[in-house]
Amino acid sequence: MSEETIPVRSGEDFDRDRLLRYLLQNLEGLPKGPLEVRQFPSGASNLTYLIRIGDWEAVLRRPPLGPLPPKAHDMAREATLLEKLHPVYPLAPRPYLLCSDTEVLGSTFYVMERRRGVVLDRDFPAGVHVTETLCRCISEMMVETLTHLHALDWRGAGLESFGRPQGFLERQVKGWIRRYEKAKTDDIPHVDPLIRWLTDHIPVSPEPTIIHNDFKLNNLLLDPEDLSVPVAVVDWEMTTVGDPLLDLAVSLSYWMNADDPEELRGILPSVTQHPGFISKEQLLERYAVQSGRDLSAIHFYMTFAYFKMAVIIQQIYARWKKGQTQDPRFASFGERVRGLIRYTSEYAQAKRI
Repeated sequence: MSEETIPVRSGEDFDRDRLLRYLLQNLEGLPKGPLEVRQFPSGASNLTYLIRIGDWEAVLRRPPLGPLPPKAHDMAREATLLEKLHPVYPLAPRPYLLCSDTEVLGSTFYVMERRRGVVLDRDFPAGVHVTETLCRCISEMMVETLTHLHALDWRGAGLESFGRPQGFLERQVKGWIRRYEKAKTDDIPHVDPLIRWLTDHIPVSPEPTIIHNDFKLNNLLLDPEDLSVPVAVVDWEMTTVGDPLLDLAVSLSYWMNADDPEELRGILPSVTQHPGFISKEQLLERYAVQSGRDLSAIHFYMTFAYFKMAVIIQQIYARWKKGQTQDPRFASFGERVRGLIRYTSEYAQAKRI
């Protein structure tokens, strides 16, 4: 079906006949024929599938298997958000159908339009002519795409119910600390001092905006003919109304340059290590100019973004350690968490980007 997809991983399939019946009953204009299913291999959170009937195709999103943190992986919220966001931010894919009947797949899921594009993760796809100019243009596109999102009139789009901006940053810090404690599997000496530092250094947030909350290069689909042109932004599960500088910091925490510490690059290998991708400092400068926001407190946001990343990896590792997923990619996540927590603890005291 697609080189972007793989056969459905063991333990992550579902009753395809039941899904086909549901789709035919609830979506108009579907062709007749068998349902084909493939899985998108990237991502380590929600499960995402390419589904096809004849010439019709779409993307299906469902939560991961096993017990989940409260309010996490809320497919109904994600689908409703996209329904409101798509008309004002066309890079957000259009949802087709939300299913809350857990008898169909065993969980709530939704189906949305399929956008065709290239995902850049650890490296460029084979056949791409990589130049420093291309890498610089992709860098600039990232800043512009994020700045555009933060400039949206979220009230006018009817997104008031998708966040509580008052006290947002403090709740985020406390909430991600709780998530770490709940998902904890091993003792890591650096955790307690880092948690104290985060709690003691929370800055005052700027005016709230709509934020993606997981904005990074591999959550963009890029035009195969010009990789500096975005086709879609995906994975909107954590989107909310909140502090735009946290969104910026999360994006930067995944942006690895060749001169970043080897320990960090090993945890987060990224295509952005190629020559031509601009530095974190340059990204910050462009964002400050385009958004007009004060970035004097960005060191806190970066520290918190690295901690948040460690918690996400820890939650995935905890599910793997408990046998709730057999995905072999997750076996090494325990060491990744340990290294990232150590790095973040040192970074908190370093006063640098």
